[in-house]
Amino acid sequence: MRIGLISDTHTPGTGKEPPPEVAMAFEGVDLILHAGDIYISSCLDWLERIAPVTAVELGSKAHFEDDPRVEEKRVFELEGYTFAMVHDLIIPGMGGEVMQGTLPRQFTSEGSLPKALEGVFGAPIDIVVFGHTHHAVIEKHQGVLLVNPGSPTLPKQVRRLGEVGILELTPEGPEATIVNLTDYR
Repeated sequence: MRIGLISDTHTPGTGKEPPPEVAMAFEGVDLILHAGDIYISSCLDWLERIAPVTAVELGSKAHFEDDPRVEEKRVFELEGYTFAMVHDLIIPGMGGEVMQGTLPRQFTSEGSLPKALEGVFGAPIDIVVFGHTHHAVIEKHQGVLLVNPGSPTLPKQVRRLGEVGILELTPEGPEATIVNLTDYR
């Protein structure tokens, strides 16, 4: 299974729809996971022309009350893996945002990331997809894969073409990559 990962589109502030390079990067995906800061359902409609969409949004009921594609946070199974999705990933015991390289410093052999995530999501988790920081992250720690695809429109809070993620689920395990959308220009 091939999954497109996207977050922090900030539509319509960054444009009427996501950049066309997103559609090129997501060509052939089976599913799209949007990790929040969507703002308007037409963004999800646009993505749904590519593949089915599952999304999370902080304060989801304010903007997406009747949209079954969007919840505040999610836990679900795909291809034998338990996924968790949330926009702003706050892990008890961490003093800040989840950024590349922060998990090994926060969760040493004495601290359990899987237990902390189970406390957040109410179940053991294999893969977490999140957003909010606008910084792409792929980090596997203590058996859990965490992926933040960054932002296609505001990477690192700068308005320019950014990135999305691709997650491949295979019998050998999950593998995530960050795709720089400028490669499609």
